[in-house]
Amino acid sequence: MDVKDLFLKDYIGKKVKISGWVKNHRKQKEFGFIDFSDGTTQKHLQVVYDNTLDNFDEIQKISVGSAIEVEGEIRKSPAKGQDFEMGLESITLLGDCPEDYPVQPKRHSDEFLREQAYLRARTNKYGAIFRIRSVAAFAIHKYFQENGYVYFNAPELTASDCEGAGEMFRVTTQDLDSIAKSKKYDSSKELFGKPVGLTVSGQLEAETWAMAYKKTYTFGPTFRAENSNTKFHANEFWMIEPEVAFCDLNGIMDIEEDCLKYIIKYVLDNCPDEINLLDKFVSKGLKEKLENVINSKFVRITHKEVIDILKDAENSGHKWEFKPEYGEDIAKEHETYITEYFKKPVFITDWPKDIKAFYMKLNKDGKTVAAADLELPGIGELMGGSQREEDYEKLSKRMDELHMDKAPYYWYLNLRKYGGCVHSGFGIGFERLLLYITGADNIRDVIPYPRTPGNCEF
Repeated sequence: MDVKDLFLKDYIGKKVKISGWVKNHRKQKEFGFIDFSDGTTQKHLQVVYDNTLDNFDEIQKISVGSAIEVEGEIRKSPAKGQDFEMGLESITLLGDCPEDYPVQPKRHSDEFLREQAYLRARTNKYGAIFRIRSVAAFAIHKYFQENGYVYFNAPELTASDCEGAGEMFRVTTQDLDSIAKSKKYDSSKELFGKPVGLTVSGQLEAETWAMAYKKTYTFGPTFRAENSNTKFHANEFWMIEPEVAFCDLNGIMDIEEDCLKYIIKYVLDNCPDEINLLDKFVSKGLKEKLENVINSKFVRITHKEVIDILKDAENSGHKWEFKPEYGEDIAKEHETYITEYFKKPVFITDWPKDIKAFYMKLNKDGKTVAAADLELPGIGELMGGSQREEDYEKLSKRMDELHMDKAPYYWYLNLRKYGGCVHSGFGIGFERLLLYITGADNIRDVIPYPRTPGNCEF
């Protein structure tokens, strides 16, 4: 039996046996209370015992963190805040825990728990966060499967840099010491006969599946060799990347909005205890914020219109750390202002081509591309999507403008020759989404074992 079962069906008056862990142990002279959890639910079971038990003294020696098996009758509880408790009849110590166990029943800082990452899922906060991560991942698969998408497993080893930013981790089978001594690197000696790295995105490969199945999506780890130490960046993270054939920019924004609302609602419906805990102790107003997203109609506004709003604010006395300019990217402070301005999620569309990726559809003005970034209040950019350039000549020309070596991308270009069509896609940073859903403020706290500059523990 699981603790979760006790909250799904009435067991009062029945004897049950459950295995789990001691979360807290309050000891009195003649009785004691064990705060018991088996990890199957956010809720805990209070186990009550007294000195009528033959092994009372031994029970009192059981410490926090120990694994135990308890057996007893479920009965109504006189204590406030709980409907029932267990009257302990027998207990077995399955795994002892020393007194120096790091995760004692007290408030720990996030920084301390990152150092104890292999234990932090045992705490209430991180137990809630990582359960939500699991449920949200299932919701993502459920949404796309229910809507006729084919799940695509993008390769982790690749010779193509999707973003063209040179932030790939390089993978080699050669002896690094020998290369360092000779100061020569011969890519032909690699196992694959060419330079290979860890993928920064599965998008390009996913487009090949869209040209066969119409609707596809990836959901897997991606890697960026970026020396960034912000609260929103990690070197290993998970991405959801759908690609849809016969779909333009407006169509893909409809899908993005529908998908996000579905995931959030699924988490709210299936993790009420976790959301309530995080709302109370991590981010006040979290539940209301999430419900507002579900009930909002997302704004759609062009990059030019965004700059107009930001410049109007400046003319009205607003001070910017980074001055907003036409043709340039927007800063975090600009994203925050725009979402607060509309008080709802905002799609920013039609970005200057020079600050966007090579594969995006060139608009008729020749200066902007059919791209859309979704900005959410409190976190900024969550999704990035675009209509992909389906014209072979235009895509080839754009790659030439960027001085890209087209040889590794021959197959990607060929998609435009072999029955190419209008198609679009987007990417969701899974951890960015989790930051928004859980109210956590650091990406390191929504990844079980974060990989960031200087940190590759566990």
